[in-house]
Amino acid sequence: MRITNKIMQNNNLTNINRNKIMQDKLSTQMSTEKKVNKPSDDPVVAIRALRLRTNVTEATQYYTKNIPDAESWLNITEGALQNLSKVITSMIGQCTKGANGDLTSSDREIILEQLKALRDEIYSTADVDYAGRYVFSGYRTDTSISFPYKQQKHYEITQQFDNNAIDSVTYVKTTSDNGGVGDVRDMDVSNYGGITVVEDDIEPVEVHRIRLAYKDLDGAVPTISHVTGRDADGNLETEELGPATIVSAYDVPNAYELAANDPDGIYFVPETGELILGDNVYNQMMSYKDQGSTSSVNEGEIRITYEKTNWEKGDLRPEHYYACSAEDAVHGTIDYNQDYLEGIDVARQEIEYDVGFNQKIRVNTTADECFDPAIGREVDDLISALEDLQSLEKIANDLGGLLENEADEGTIATLESRLKAVNKSLTLVKNKVQKMFERGITTFQGHLDATNLAITNCGTRSSKLELIENRMMNQKTTYETLQSENEDIDITEVAINLTSAELTYEAALMATGKISQTSLLNFI
Repeated sequence: MRITNKIMQNNNLTNINRNKIMQDKLSTQMSTEKKVNKPSDDPVVAIRALRLRTNVTEATQYYTKNIPDAESWLNITEGALQNLSKVITSMIGQCTKGANGDLTSSDREIILEQLKALRDEIYSTADVDYAGRYVFSGYRTDTSISFPYKQQKHYEITQQFDNNAIDSVTYVKTTSDNGGVGDVRDMDVSNYGGITVVEDDIEPVEVHRIRLAYKDLDGAVPTISHVTGRDADGNLETEELGPATIVSAYDVPNAYELAANDPDGIYFVPETGELILGDNVYNQMMSYKDQGSTSSVNEGEIRITYEKTNWEKGDLRPEHYYACSAEDAVHGTIDYNQDYLEGIDVARQEIEYDVGFNQKIRVNTTADECFDPAIGREVDDLISALEDLQSLEKIANDLGGLLENEADEGTIATLESRLKAVNKSLTLVKNKVQKMFERGITTFQGHLDATNLAITNCGTRSSKLELIENRMMNQKTTYETLQSENEDIDITEVAINLTSAELTYEAALMATGKISQTSLLNFI
């Protein structure tokens, strides 16, 4: 085959161009520090790079965003729970002081003010938020736990109890069944002569009650029912109890006295949010027990449906705790938590963060786990009892002052009779208050235990998150290392290859230049 100058020129140009392409490739690698700049450079490396980049992006998202967010949420939650624990501990301390039978009036006044302040602090703690989201409100992160201001909004609330919610309380009867007129609690220096209650009329009355989650309720008659089982279609069956009779806290005789004399009666006091039970009703409710053979039904459950419209600042929103319906001027009637009434275990509104590959962690604690409405109701009972005691002490002091300055024997006899009735009432109420404080120690200890459990659960999640964070840091480092090994060049090797390519390119140019100077004419 005859090799012409043209063939030699074409071959030289092709080789020179190939060298130039190699030089360009190496130069691009040096400037980008990457092995491949398009998939065709090395498909295997390119595919592996896409996978590793995805892994690095996910690990970075978990490590730099999701885990810190979850950690912040848990820290805020734990801080609020720690504050709640301190408040309840202070309440236990106040109850311990109040259980002392030798307290003075000023001592009780201090305890009263302390309890009021602690009650307000409890539920304000529940409204702590993280980045504008309330941390204890479950999925309703835009809704506070308590009402931020006084308002009117009609709710129909169904509270679910078992017979553990039924307690016995002592009421000090200060009226007469023997023809006496008036009430010792209403006595003052101007009307003591017209109130003819005597010492023998004063007596303690033990009654049974169910204390609802709220006070100052609407005057509608509550519905009381007992879960009995399921029908053939699997629907829950209930039987109604009652009906209840509405008795105002200001009526005479009051609900406590009526229930003490009516064993079949149920009396509803809207102002205090109490159902006062006669003995027969109490015994009937105490007989309700959950049957272990029916796991989907709690035959010991008692349901009470009642209404409330007027809400004070700091009152807890029922949608965070109970099955209820609210009337909204814009959206009409809104139902909340109706699945609570299906008689099955209902999953909590758990907020979970993705913090690792196929790994989630719960970050929230719901209000019903720690901010129990019963805490505030227990404080309300103590405050009411202390205020009742203070009122009787004032009456006794006022009548005692009159007696010291009175000279008329008839008036002295009247004052002494009234003072005996007041002092007996005072003694009985003091005993009642002391027992309430003793019970309060146990009650608040139970709430403290629930709070400590919530703190422990929150701390456990934080510890678990810390372990996940350490692992994600290691995984992120590993993926970044693998990514670098897969994509990044060895600068030393590429620099040497580039220098070699440049020398080869220059040598090829010189050789081609010399060959191109020689033609057939040089040999003629």
